[in-house]
Amino acid sequence: MSKSHYPYPPDEFDVRGPEGTPVGVHREPRSGWSSVWPFLLIVVVCGGLAVGIVSFLSDDGEPATPPAAEQSAGAGTEPEASASADAEGEEPPADGEASEEPADEEPSDDASDAATELPGDPTAANLEASVVVYNDGAGQGQAAAGQGVLASDGGFVDVAATDAPDTLKGAYEETTVLYGADRADTASAVAEALGVDPANVQESDDVTASEQAVWVVLKSPVG
Repeated sequence: MSKSHYPYPPDEFDVRGPEGTPVGVHREPRSGWSSVWPFLLIVVVCGGLAVGIVSFLSDDGEPATPPAAEQSAGAGTEPEASASADAEGEEPPADGEASEEPADEEPSDDASDAATELPGDPTAANLEASVVVYNDGAGQGQAAAGQGVLASDGGFVDVAATDAPDTLKGAYEETTVLYGADRADTASAVAEALGVDPANVQESDDVTASEQAVWVVLKSPVG
């Protein structure tokens, strides 16, 4: 290599030896950083090892916190799970709400009407049939009053009025219409004219065996 292309200034290594060869090899001077970084590397490595050792020892000496955190999380969610289970186990009370026993259903109007229905058809009554009105504690003159109502309002033409015989006295608590067999229509017309409760219109063997079609046992004043 010629000196014109040699980038370094002459120094002691450029001195020729006895045989004309260079005494040594030229080396570029080393920078300050090249002599410092090995020491820094050692410090960093040693520091990392120290931190790792301390962390390892502290993990062995103290209880780990993740299980406690999981336990706390489990304790926090347990009531929600229980509430969800309770909610699933409950029955709508529907608009939107504790369950209640269904109230007893009241009898329908149809059932009530059937229970208080007259046994026959008043419009099909035999107005010429014999009817007797018996006074059993209704008050003086009430048998005659009933006779008049049946004649004027009911249209009956054969109505008698008298006191109740011993066989009927005290036998009924309310005004009652008794009728013989096949006389339900006529008895219904009598009860309707006198305002007798349909529940107190009853068929009677005694009336069937008599000459009359209907007996009326008055327990209260007519009208």
